[in-house]
Amino acid sequence: MLSKEIAEAIVNETSLRLNRNINIMDEQGIIIASGNSSRIDNIHEGALHVVKSGQTLIISSREKGQWKGSEPGINLPIVFQKRIVGVIGITGEPRDVEELGGLVKMTTELMIEQRFIASQFEWKQRTKEMVIEELLKLSPSYSTIERGLNLLQLVLLPPFSVHIVQMTNRSLTNQQLIHRIEDILEDSNVLIGFINVNRTFIASSGWSNEKTALKQQKLYRELTKIGLTFRFAFSTPFESMRQFHQAFTDCELSLEISDETQDFISFAKLEAKSLLYKMEPLWLERFLERTMNDIVLKYEKTLDEFFKQNLNIQQTAESLFIHRNTLIYRLDKIKRETGYDPKDFSDALTLQLALWGYARKQKHS
Repeated sequence: MLSKEIAEAIVNETSLRLNRNINIMDEQGIIIASGNSSRIDNIHEGALHVVKSGQTLIISSREKGQWKGSEPGINLPIVFQKRIVGVIGITGEPRDVEELGGLVKMTTELMIEQRFIASQFEWKQRTKEMVIEELLKLSPSYSTIERGLNLLQLVLLPPFSVHIVQMTNRSLTNQQLIHRIEDILEDSNVLIGFINVNRTFIASSGWSNEKTALKQQKLYRELTKIGLTFRFAFSTPFESMRQFHQAFTDCELSLEISDETQDFISFAKLEAKSLLYKMEPLWLERFLERTMNDIVLKYEKTLDEFFKQNLNIQQTAESLFIHRNTLIYRLDKIKRETGYDPKDFSDALTLQLALWGYARKQKHS
């Protein structure tokens, strides 16, 4: 646990703060980091004594010769998880450095603990992202997924849901953001990882429809509170691990075909629209030739709002800030010019599909 890299970081930080030479010795008493580079790789007999005894060793000027490779000062055991992993030495007259010993020892052990936590997070996160990468393949290796989940002590049970957080601005590091999402969701059997620099993948497991909705709303609300600029898309629930690839594809499509101002995006609400994006271009072109004309394009915003308001004339008029009679005139004109009555559900559906199809054509033209 006490690597040369960590030892050098400890020496650099503590030497600067204390204006004292600091030495770090490993379990064999070898100096692995020091403010005095000429002492590195030498045996420190005082450190060996500390490792064996578990006690602090103070070496005065008179005792210097008794401990090969040692200088006057204080040497303290570095303890990590109830085991001595090394020794830290502060060079100087004991009366000058003795009071610093406890502080330096505590700081050193805290730094090792922090590095350990960080390294644990790193390997766990790498394993999670390996599992995610495998889950999203068209032909995943389920043995690889199982090994990864076992290492992580994660259990994924149906029903599953996929969630994507697409960010455009953030101040949190990857680690901070993942910890925040874990705290918000409060569930140990959730798989979270980055799939690119600004996109976080979340797989939920074993949630009921009601619980899923509550967790999604909570996550959206809490991420908004911390000032994250993001769009949040989520799939419909599914029962088989084989469906992860499709669910992820559905989330990606939701982000693509939804309004850019929309930041809480349910694929279930866009599924009908998504069918047009999966349609063969030739079929779509034939459909648009029959349904789209100048009058539909002229009143595109009116129709969009009318459909958003569930064909409610009064609410649509208020939303568009126009008189009710003006709206009725426009709807009647669309009926006369196209043969489709926007107030009739079946005709309204045809017009809605035509507008979605036209938007797809414009986006890819």
